[in-house]
Amino acid sequence: MYEYAIIWEWLSFAVKWIHVITAIAWIGSSFYFIALDLSLQKRANLPDGVSGEEWQVHGGGFYHIQKYLVAPKELPTHLTWFKWESYATWLSGFALMCIIYYVGADLYLIDKNLWDIEPWLAIIVSVGSIIISYLIYDFLCRSKLGGKPTLLMLILYLILIFAAWGYTQIFTGRAAFLHLGAITATIMSCNVFMVIIPNQKIVVADLIANKTPDPKYGKIAKLRSTHNNYLTLPVIFLMLSNHYPLAFATEYNWIIASMVFLMGVTIRHYFNTMHARAGKPTWTWAITIIIFLIIMWLSTVPNVLSNKKTQIPTALESLRTSQKFESVESIIIGRCSMCHASEPVYPNIHIAPNNVLLETEEQIIQNARGIYLHAGRSKAMPPANVTWMEEHERTLLVQWYEEAL
Repeated sequence: MYEYAIIWEWLSFAVKWIHVITAIAWIGSSFYFIALDLSLQKRANLPDGVSGEEWQVHGGGFYHIQKYLVAPKELPTHLTWFKWESYATWLSGFALMCIIYYVGADLYLIDKNLWDIEPWLAIIVSVGSIIISYLIYDFLCRSKLGGKPTLLMLILYLILIFAAWGYTQIFTGRAAFLHLGAITATIMSCNVFMVIIPNQKIVVADLIANKTPDPKYGKIAKLRSTHNNYLTLPVIFLMLSNHYPLAFATEYNWIIASMVFLMGVTIRHYFNTMHARAGKPTWTWAITIIIFLIIMWLSTVPNVLSNKKTQIPTALESLRTSQKFESVESIIIGRCSMCHASEPVYPNIHIAPNNVLLETEEQIIQNARGIYLHAGRSKAMPPANVTWMEEHERTLLVQWYEEAL
């Protein structure tokens, strides 16, 4: 059993590593081509069909890039297809979801305080919601809204807000954020797999058959590519958020998730405008910072409204000598130590998560800040509240930490 836990932990690490590597490759190539496309310049004497060109320097060499609005007259002998980065990122991400959230559904996916269901049903809801979300997105893009990109983006944003709210009503906060990221990543990868690459293959087939390719295929692919460009940064935020409970495990987590997409738009607007040589709209950074400050405020708004302040303790001894420490110790031992122990007794937990031990007075004091953030200020711990920590217990943890400052 112990060996199984070690193997499973390393499997999770390996898949996560692959996921990060492939995501870097996909995001890097995506950002590069968007920047390249926006920076292309129209000059005199360009070959027929070329809409623009760009000179670049990198690694000690010069590169001369030309873009054909539709396609060259003849098919080049060699084409490099940028697609495997997208496919590998999605496949490794889904594998990671299976390893962590489906196998560990009782701990990471299901919150019985919200929806007490069997793991198999939660997994069906998870997979089904991701598929349905893409089908809705694809339908809207293929409708007349496809010709009205701004209105389309607004409607899609409203759908994302609803999805953010909906997931927080049925799953744990951590799983809700991850699923919102999974929906977005699925849309992006399916854009590549089901629209962009197939359209490019149609153009290639026309060239082989000595036909003039229809420019509509390029326009359709460009719309999906633009969506991917603006969705990339929110996906990264949502995937990283599972390490930060103040993002996913607080009262207004669905609003926080919704606002993350706005930051993605403001940041990308700055870089897209700059790459297009249309100026540097630095005002977008001011808006981004304001949105982020609002997100920070939302993460602790219940405490802000009750005039409570958060600080960092200056001495651990004040935590130990607090009159509330005996009660705090009892809560931690009763609600947390079954997992955070040298020999965990909770089912399927064989090693203390993050190697955090909470069995002794000294260990509790040393991990006071984490207890305060993860189990007091937010509800990240216990995961899905599997040990039924009461609200008054969380309040006591907050009071103990803040009063000991």
